[in-house]
Amino acid sequence: MAGHKNLVLTLCRVSISTAAMVCLEAGRSFNLLFRPSGVSPMIFDDRIQAAELLAQRLEPYRGQNPLVLAIPRGAVPMGRVIADALEGDLDVVLVHKLSAPLQPELAIGSVSEAGDVYLGDLVEQLGVGQEYIDAEVKRELEMLRRRRARYTPVRKPMSARDRMAIVVDNGIATGWTMLAALRAVRPQQPKKLVAALAVAPPRTLSKMEAEADEIVCLATPEDFFAVGQFFRDFRQITDEEVVELLQKAPAVKMARPSRGMG
Repeated sequence: MAGHKNLVLTLCRVSISTAAMVCLEAGRSFNLLFRPSGVSPMIFDDRIQAAELLAQRLEPYRGQNPLVLAIPRGAVPMGRVIADALEGDLDVVLVHKLSAPLQPELAIGSVSEAGDVYLGDLVEQLGVGQEYIDAEVKRELEMLRRRRARYTPVRKPMSARDRMAIVVDNGIATGWTMLAALRAVRPQQPKKLVAALAVAPPRTLSKMEAEADEIVCLATPEDFFAVGQFFRDFRQITDEEVVELLQKAPAVKMARPSRGMG
């Protein structure tokens, strides 16, 4: 209990930049409350619309045998749309954020299913101890292994070697999950490594420039608190939906006409 009290005190003493990072991960209602008046950011109807728009931007890769790697769970519906549009394959890249104590939505780093761990400055700023980090890594790794067993039980993950690899996510706030995903794919020696996402704050997106050969992002608003604020429908995706989408045979054409942002 004393450790938790100390952490609360530390949270109260964090710098303005750290407080802003906490805001990045806050909920949708918080985002709407603090949105400046007169600002009209790009708002997507849902993940499918965002995916259709990304598919248009990724059109040059159609027919080049691309491998679309979605970050579960939310990006898998987007990955299915993009893979179908580009006549490519769909698989998942299993990574997950590491959450701060008492702040489950605040990312202090990330871990891949291979066990590679990436930690950010918040670990030191919040005084997060190694014991907590080890326990959080163990918990997330167990979850990722359960997901792999459930998502692709009868086959190995698809290899990105010598292929156009496109890593897809709804968007990024702190960027730790996308960073882990790109670093998990790079050692497979893809022909090209592309990060594709709907929305990200400019300062976070700039961190990805050294990790991907190309970044395709539909919106980069300065007024950014959380990914969900840019989607009218941002419901949770279930494991059952992920399995169904991964097992679905690629479509010859898109399931419905592409929609604009009107």
